[in-house]
Amino acid sequence: MPVLPRHIEIMDTTLRDGEQTSGVSFSASEKLTIAQLLLTEVKVDRIEIASARVSEGEFQAVKKITEWANLNGFIDKVEVLTFVDGKTSVDWMVQAGAKVMNLLTKGSMNHLTYQLKKTPEQHFKEVAEVIAYAAENGIACNVYLEDWSNGMRNSPEYVYQYLDFLVTQPIKRILLPDTLGVLIPSEVKEYLTPIIQKYPGIHFDFHAHNDYDLSIANVLEGVLAGVKGLHLTINGMGERAGNAPLASTIAVLNDYVKDVHTSVDEKSLYTVSKLVETFSGFRIPVNKPVVGENVFTQTAGIHADGDKKNNLYFNDLMPERFGRTRKYALGKTSGKANIENNLQQLGIRLSDADLKKVTEKIIELGDRKEVVTQSDLPYIISDVLDSSAIEEKVHIENYVLTHSKNLRPSVTLHINVNGERFEEHAQGDGQYDAFMNALKVIYQKKKLILPVLTDYAVRIPPGGKSDALCETIITWEYNNREFKTRGLDSDQTVSAIKATQKMLNLI
Repeated sequence: MPVLPRHIEIMDTTLRDGEQTSGVSFSASEKLTIAQLLLTEVKVDRIEIASARVSEGEFQAVKKITEWANLNGFIDKVEVLTFVDGKTSVDWMVQAGAKVMNLLTKGSMNHLTYQLKKTPEQHFKEVAEVIAYAAENGIACNVYLEDWSNGMRNSPEYVYQYLDFLVTQPIKRILLPDTLGVLIPSEVKEYLTPIIQKYPGIHFDFHAHNDYDLSIANVLEGVLAGVKGLHLTINGMGERAGNAPLASTIAVLNDYVKDVHTSVDEKSLYTVSKLVETFSGFRIPVNKPVVGENVFTQTAGIHADGDKKNNLYFNDLMPERFGRTRKYALGKTSGKANIENNLQQLGIRLSDADLKKVTEKIIELGDRKEVVTQSDLPYIISDVLDSSAIEEKVHIENYVLTHSKNLRPSVTLHINVNGERFEEHAQGDGQYDAFMNALKVIYQKKKLILPVLTDYAVRIPPGGKSDALCETIITWEYNNREFKTRGLDSDQTVSAIKATQKMLNLI
């Protein structure tokens, strides 16, 4: 009989450990939204959402989540970090409506001696009292061994003494964290293997940190050693260098450990990653595996050429797995194949002679370190070929922007659309918002639909003075396709208007 793959529980701790990222604090409604997405869309097995008794705001956030979880059958999947503090944390849990606690205890003799100043026997007695009180109140208990990795390095006899005690207690899981991110993969295997062999019926979770950039390698070793659960965060958020990232871990397990499986839906990972980026302000590096903006972008022309010839530069990390698409960057290393791929996506065909001219222009721009996007191509073609085939059919002829204290910003806009002239006045929350409101009125008159603005980014050169050039990059969504346009001016609103004029001509 074939052996069924071993299920690895995924516990996402973005809302607890991830929120310890410097400068990050989620609101109660943001926490609820992320919790809902993690359980219903990403389909993780469990979520750790807060630390007990931190603040009134944390309490209200937990109540919002537990109320929703109770109504939707997820309450046993919602966990809260608690402390060895007698009845205090458990009472907090009861009031917040949570049903599973992750009790933070000492996993190394060093922590026990110098932080708590207690003997193992004293600590075990207090832990047992908290576990018993939790059980009396209908709360299930998992136990963290804080600083477990250093405990295994420096006081393994204490760790085994503690584990011998814990297996006698009414707990569900034992959670083994590399609290300071100090382990290397060989140590993960060395420390976990004998523990799992000695206590085969116990559910062990492994919790990796990324201080040496080894979290994914350590997680992989943990799974191979036999752990039954992993603690991960969206985008690798967490203290210091962060935790093991959810998206990369799932990709590695799916591709390299064939005898295990998880419940996580890969296609949801990019969406939730971008949402958490927005809520947290914690920006995803463009080269971050799976979720970074550049990781499915081919830059070198030889790679683009190889992709056309039997996908020579593809690996198993296909963007479609994660709801994404492959892109081909434009710049000095692009080459003919990259440019052809982008033109094909735009539905533009050029002769070999014209393609050569456009390629030379893009390489020239790349040498000047200018960013070239697919949306810039029609303008480059028009400029290089001096052709009227790609003409500006929409021209913003004039505008007056006003901004006054205690009055709403307004704009008077004069625009020419296909030879038809319009003038409109509108107000908004800012000058650019007023401009867009006037534009919407004009396009409604023509019964045309404008794209949805999905992102707005402004870049100013480092050290720039008040007259520095400002680049505004706007992301639009139109007919289920996303594209970017750029505008450059010393005035931020004007640069945004220039980017918008490009968009109007592209559509």
